[in-house]
Amino acid sequence: MESVKPMDVASGKGKLRRTFAKVINIKKLTGVVPEDNKVERVKKSQENVTFDKDLVKNAANLSESFDKLEEEYEKRLALEALLAKLFATISSIKSGYAQLQYAQSPYDPNGIQKSDNLVVAELKTLSELKQSFLKNQLDPNPDRTLVLAEIQELRSLLKTYEIMGKKLECQVKLKDSEIIFLKEKFEESMSQNKLMGKRLNQSGQLCNPLDHNLHISALNPTHFVTYLHHTVKSIRGFVKLMVEQMKLAAWEIDMAADAIQPEVFYYKQDHKCFAFEHYVCKVMFEAFHLPYFSNESSSKKKKKSREDKAMFFERFTELRSMKPKEYLASRPKSRFARFCRGKYLQLIHPKMEEAFFGHLHLRNQVTAGEFPETSLCTAFLEMAKRVWLLHCLAFSFDPEASIFQVPKGCRFSEVYMKSVAEEAFFSPEESEPGVAFTVVPGFRIGKTTIQCEVYLSRSCQRRPIR
Repeated sequence: MESVKPMDVASGKGKLRRTFAKVINIKKLTGVVPEDNKVERVKKSQENVTFDKDLVKNAANLSESFDKLEEEYEKRLALEALLAKLFATISSIKSGYAQLQYAQSPYDPNGIQKSDNLVVAELKTLSELKQSFLKNQLDPNPDRTLVLAEIQELRSLLKTYEIMGKKLECQVKLKDSEIIFLKEKFEESMSQNKLMGKRLNQSGQLCNPLDHNLHISALNPTHFVTYLHHTVKSIRGFVKLMVEQMKLAAWEIDMAADAIQPEVFYYKQDHKCFAFEHYVCKVMFEAFHLPYFSNESSSKKKKKSREDKAMFFERFTELRSMKPKEYLASRPKSRFARFCRGKYLQLIHPKMEEAFFGHLHLRNQVTAGEFPETSLCTAFLEMAKRVWLLHCLAFSFDPEASIFQVPKGCRFSEVYMKSVAEEAFFSPEESEPGVAFTVVPGFRIGKTTIQCEVYLSRSCQRRPIR
């Protein structure tokens, strides 16, 4: 019996292995698998096919959505461009209309024609924009249109502002010419008033604002107001002269005003003269409510009669037709002479007089009953005469006129007051101005109230009128 060779056995095993591998490969290719894995493979294959179909479908939907969004964005951008062009065209029409108005005055035919053509062209553009919108003809390049529309609108606005500036310049020139004309007219009126005042002074009529034939029975508040106006005018003339003397004597005007009325805010530097007017009026009108400015006369006569009023009116008539120095020279011991001496010594302080003149000789002469020929004495006597005459006129009424003033910090009332400085009403502060001090007192004649003149300041604490 022959033995089996090793080579033959090995080759047989290799053939068997190759045959088995071929069988397995054939089963894989033909789908012949074991029964357990067959169902699972078919399911996976179906799921893969379903997933691929959904993926394709979703991709198609996303593409369609992006197309719609892009279309809407382009349409919206085109509409924005249309609106921008519309507003730019309207601005151009406004600019052209402004140019047309400006060219009419002064008349400029070339400017009118040019602006008219501009307006017509822009109106045509508006019509074209309307047709484009109705026919849905969108702008193919909206980004460029937006930029151009913004540039056009800015140019139109700039042109409009230029025309407005030119109009304002013309108005300023017109107002300047009106101001020059009014200044010339004012200067002419002032020169005429000075000339008339000079003539009236020479004829003596200015010193007598009331009718010479006036009778006491015909007296009314209008006569008192007229004479009060002249009295205040003489007071301000004296104050002006006194302030000039202070400046010549190198006095500090601000310190003097603050000494009279401390802690007052003045809207202008010139307003400090009202403090000096307040001081002069306070001295001159002190005891105005007493007959002849004296307590003695009040105690002697307990009851006023018609004869007393007639006597006051007679003294008024007698003095108003004379110059004060003439009256004092003829009646050196009269009540009016005592009034002048007392008020002068009270008003002009010795230090003030020494600063003005370098000596007190003037004061000594006034004490002796003589008023020297100086500008200050002359202005004082004229003022004293007006105050005395106003006093006599006040006691000629039945009932007699009464005097009043308002306290510091009182709230302003147009019934009883009038402001000497209108700047108080235009101050940016929210609080209402209060009375800083009374400049000229007010008066009551029966039911008639003559307003007092006050200086208002917002730094004052308000008080109610009593």
